[in-house]
Amino acid sequence: MGIPFSQVPTWDDRTPIYVISVAAQLAGMHPQTLRQYDRLGLVTPSRASGRGRRYSAYDVAKLRYVQHLSQEEGVNLAGIRHVLELQSEVEDLRRRVNQLLAEVQRGVGVSRQQTQRSRVFSAGPAGDVIAMGRQQTTTRWIRTQPLELGQR
Repeated sequence: MGIPFSQVPTWDDRTPIYVISVAAQLAGMHPQTLRQYDRLGLVTPSRASGRGRRYSAYDVAKLRYVQHLSQEEGVNLAGIRHVLELQSEVEDLRRRVNQLLAEVQRGVGVSRQQTQRSRVFSAGPAGDVIAMGRQQTTTRWIRTQPLELGQR
């Protein structure tokens, strides 16, 4: 009968599974072109234990993109390298922004709970913020004389 579908192993698009000949065929290129791109650092595949190149679906898509930039957009290899570096940097920054947003959202929930439990703030006579305990009361500061311009 086989393995139930729920137990079939899955992989993401960055799992290195294609040998160079298959990746070249999928990308519509000659294997020597893939070797050249690897030497130039444009598309760097993983290496198998025997040092053979292993390309992922992501690598194949990147090869197609490099080919598009080169043949249809007229970008030279140095320009392609720069474009790929900038796109990688954008991906890293997006990932970091998402991490920071998640941290802020978790932190906001924590700080709200802590604030509700233990922190009360008040304003002092000079306008400064004073942290107080939950049961403390404040002294009301009443100014007896009106403020003049430039005074606090």
